Amino acid sequence: MLDQTYYEKTDEIIAEHGAEQASLIPIIQDIQAEYRYLPPELLDYVAGKLGINEAKAYSVATFYENFSFEPKGKYIIKVCDGTACHVRKSIPILERLYSELGLSSEKVTTDDMMFTLETVSCLGACGLAPVLTVNDKVYPAMTPDAAAELIHELRGA
Repeated sequence: MLDQTYYEKTDEIIAEHGAEQASLIPIIQDIQAEYRYLPPELLDYVAGKLGINEAKAYSVATFYENFSFEPKGKYIIKVCDGTACHVRKSIPILERLYSELGLSSEKVTTDDMMFTLETVSCLGACGLAPVLTVNDKVYPAMTPDAAAELIHELRGA
């Protein structure tokens, strides 16, 4: 169950965009930006405020890959495994990050909610391969050692 402050903040977000059906996507984008995920309780709440049924709200939220119903860490790391990155050894980088963070393909967020590790099909930076991003900042020409060093830097930040 969410704290009342979640609903108050959601009311502010709805007020910014207007309580109209057409505002659903920007509203849930802002909610996700605020909490680093989309709490299902808030999606239900928003649907009620906008006068749409919950099924429609869920169909929108599940259609777009960028929405997540699972809490994510402060740092969202995306490792590219597209063709260029894969050929240039992105998998050893991913494996090193799993090891450094104590994560796996089944467990993608650290217990302290500091890091979430994801793989993506392409980050659109093939000429810089292998690439990863941290909160959308691109880190080019990565190596397993450079990825481990980046984790140590982020932990110290």
